[in-house]
Amino acid sequence: MKHHEPLSRIMSRSVVTAHHGDPISKVRALFRTHGVHHIPVVNADQLIGIVSWSDILRVSFGDAFQTDERAVDATLDHTLTLEQVMQKNPVTLTETSSVREAAEILAGGTFHALPIVSGTKLVGIVTTTDLLKYLLDQF
Repeated sequence: MKHHEPLSRIMSRSVVTAHHGDPISKVRALFRTHGVHHIPVVNADQLIGIVSWSDILRVSFGDAFQTDERAVDATLDHTLTLEQVMQKNPVTLTETSSVREAAEILAGGTFHALPIVSGTKLVGIVTTTDLLKYLLDQF
């Protein structure tokens, strides 16, 4: 196994993002359209938070009851803001951080994605799926 492999080798650079003022309905649509499970929240290109599909499911009980999508979206947009649902100040790493550092953090099981930043600018994301693919490439 490669020791001290930088995250720049496995991170996704094309990141689906949400803007801090986006309604939750737009974020739900981003999850469905792009098939991702984590979306960093930005103000311009500055990372301010991250929202996961699990965060959205936690607040959208309608999803559990097969309610009309428009009704769920309208209810969420009128009762919550993205800032209330997202995780503020997420744990981040840099492109030069090691794959091992990311694995140690994600192995804690608290969350499954790490935004990659340069200063406060979002430049990528690493997920547990990226780490598993990296591990599979080692065999």
